[in-house]
Amino acid sequence: MTEVRVALAAAATTLEAAGVDSPVNDAEWLLAHVLGTGRGSLALAPALTPDQEQAYDALVQRRATREPLQHLTGTAGFRYVELAVGPGVFTPRPETELLAGWAIEAARAVTGRAPVVVDLCTGSGAIARSIVDEVPQAQVHAVELDPSAHRWAQQNLDGTGVDLCQGDMAQAFPELDGTVDVVVCNPPYIPLEAWESVAPEARDHDPHLALFSGDDGLVAMRVLEQVATRLLRSGGVVGAEHADLQGESAPGVFAATGRWADVRDHRDLAGRPRYLTARLAR
Repeated sequence: MTEVRVALAAAATTLEAAGVDSPVNDAEWLLAHVLGTGRGSLALAPALTPDQEQAYDALVQRRATREPLQHLTGTAGFRYVELAVGPGVFTPRPETELLAGWAIEAARAVTGRAPVVVDLCTGSGAIARSIVDEVPQAQVHAVELDPSAHRWAQQNLDGTGVDLCQGDMAQAFPELDGTVDVVVCNPPYIPLEAWESVAPEARDHDPHLALFSGDDGLVAMRVLEQVATRLLRSGGVVGAEHADLQGESAPGVFAATGRWADVRDHRDLAGRPRYLTARLAR
């Protein structure tokens, strides 16, 4: 029988040595998962049984190989919802909650009718699920190209009323052209040359289709600009996440066309450029 504090300390040491960014946090999440409790209850948990200790050690060793924490627990929290995630789908990041929050506020700003929202490159369905959860009157449409990611999105969006399609965002929802209030997207945006700098959790486990976007990382952003121009009604808005080194180049994709007003970039809680927004000027 191993005391909880001893097990946590040993696990955190193992994870820190493996280069995991948040070893204490991950050690706690994994133990809470094994014990079937919340992290806040760990201090009151009894000593681990041999079976629990074995299960915990196995998960810690897998995390030490940089397998994503969310793949080990099978879930990822995103704003106020919990998503099923695993191999074959991009694991939603906390930073993207800011973009989702912007889209939610933009949808709430539509008055007199139900807002129409399109989530492109939906992945696990995190943004679409959050929007329909927090703006239940919204008509939400989502599209995902990758078949495996689409299956995860189906699981997360089942029963929510979100219109989910599988396909390329470039051809998505032609029936909505000129009628959409909000387009939101977390596109792939990592330059191919940045392969080696990507964290193993993403590089080795997230679908490459969700990560890389040409030599400059902006191929998908240029497609998004064209699709948003087609989908949005006059005065409609678009928001898109980008890499922290694209705080000028990503908004520049929109500013250069002359089709957009109020092109702005927004920073995350760490002060890094994180997502852009723009309003269709026509």
